Amino acid sequence: MSEVKIATRESYGNALVELGGEHENLVVLDADLAAATKTGMFKKAFPDRHIDCGIAEANMTGVAAGMSTCGFVPFVSTFAMFAAGRSYEQVRNSIGYPHLNVKIGATHAGISVGEDGATHQCNEDIALMRAIPGMVVINPADDIEARAAVKAAYEYVGPVYLRFGRLAVPVINDGADYKFEIGKGVTLREGSDCSIIATGLCVSEALAAADTLAEQGIHAEVINIHTIKPLDEELVVKTAKKTGRVFTVEEHSIIGGLGAAVAETLGEKCPTKITRIGVNDVFGESGPAKELLHKYELDAEGIANRILREMK
Repeated sequence: MSEVKIATRESYGNALVELGGEHENLVVLDADLAAATKTGMFKKAFPDRHIDCGIAEANMTGVAAGMSTCGFVPFVSTFAMFAAGRSYEQVRNSIGYPHLNVKIGATHAGISVGEDGATHQCNEDIALMRAIPGMVVINPADDIEARAAVKAAYEYVGPVYLRFGRLAVPVINDGADYKFEIGKGVTLREGSDCSIIATGLCVSEALAAADTLAEQGIHAEVINIHTIKPLDEELVVKTAKKTGRVFTVEEHSIIGGLGAAVAETLGEKCPTKITRIGVNDVFGESGPAKELLHKYELDAEGIANRILREMK
């Protein structure tokens, strides 16, 4: 794991600029949040292909849907709370139902939005987007994965929901053999006693938790599931059969997110004892991001302690 830390929203902005230089049909729409979502980088590089739709997210979604029918590949950009929450009907009916080629770049997801509090801490977006037929849902773990995810989303024909964070996270996918593929998880660490299946910001924390568990004689396998939908069911079943004990970790509600997707898969294909670690059916609260992650047991210490309690 690298000591370098980069917020995946920064990665989103950088990836858009890179792709914008390669593809003239890529356009970016923003809802008066270009500085926060980092699409301001794209606006500076390609002002004619950046559209500020103002604080009118539902309208922005409709504009993107229309542009996609004219040969453009639009990236709709705003906070997750507005992209998945405020615009849900438009995403469902104007993008999902006709299966249009629109990409949704949702930044500031989860409780790590911090001081902005419960109104802006979207812990339900994966559940909402996962339920839309044909919607791909991606939650990258670091800078390298986020950049690769944006590129893969552009190349994929159909609607994609990309989830990015505000908090800077370590670079973990810096190996020469790293490869991003929609729908394919990554085994980051082999283990035999339990499986930690994590996504997004929680992946680096899960790796650190595995180090702590190893000191206690528990050898955890760590799986990075960057694509929640379609889920890599083959890998999920494989690790469950190998260790016989599964923990999922996500900066999202345990209802409808990664934990639910894994539980559904194992329930049908490989019944296994599973514990879902995440936000437990409560709203978030205002506070420093790292303190909130610690309170909700989503940092390395919290994940390790929860697994130790459950395993013993």
